[in-house]
Amino acid sequence: MRVLVVEDDRRLAELLSRGLTAEGFAVDVEHDGRDGLWRATEHAYDVVVLDVMLPSLNGYRVCERLRAAGVWTPILMLTAKDGELDEAEGLDTGADDYLTKPFSYVVLVARLRALVRRGGVARPAVLRAGDLELDPALRVCRRRGVPIPLTAKEFAVLEFLARHRDQVVTKAEVIAGVWDSRQDPDPNLVEVYVSALRRKVDAPFERRSITTVRGVGYCLRGDGGAGA
Repeated sequence: MRVLVVEDDRRLAELLSRGLTAEGFAVDVEHDGRDGLWRATEHAYDVVVLDVMLPSLNGYRVCERLRAAGVWTPILMLTAKDGELDEAEGLDTGADDYLTKPFSYVVLVARLRALVRRGGVARPAVLRAGDLELDPALRVCRRRGVPIPLTAKEFAVLEFLARHRDQVVTKAEVIAGVWDSRQDPDPNLVEVYVSALRRKVDAPFERRSITTVRGVGYCLRGDGGAGA
């Protein structure tokens, strides 16, 4: 899941970036309201974390302009402005949630995942491909009810494939959906993660759910590889 953090406190922005990356998000950061508006308009995100007191353009106006432009990416406003009128203005300009500083990081992550589930595009709470199940909110993967431990990045790659099940996705598309824009991973790294996923979610269960389309990319079969 891709998240844009627009926060002028660079230390806080870096802490958020590190923490959310560890949770499996692909994170981009901007420190200026106009830059945040541009990035949220020009790039696709699953959710935006938006400060209110920003240089150039405050968070209320950023949110207002995004909605006016038809950008309906879920927005969580994260701010020190804790008055009732401040929160009302944020929600009235189009924000989906409002969290005041200081905040609980656990609550922030839970709210972001909730916003992603309710996002503009229908997102089921649990992703399924046959007997393979992924719960993005709890970051749990199961097959036949058996929990499968995955690293944050393995889970993110599998989640991307699950959200595009029965579709062939290229290595470049996987990288764009899983890694943030500051990174430039070798496309062959996708093969490494796909191989690891096959060892964990397919081989022990005698399945072949993640298939390779030679010269194109990968596909997670909607039937979970049953009978393969």
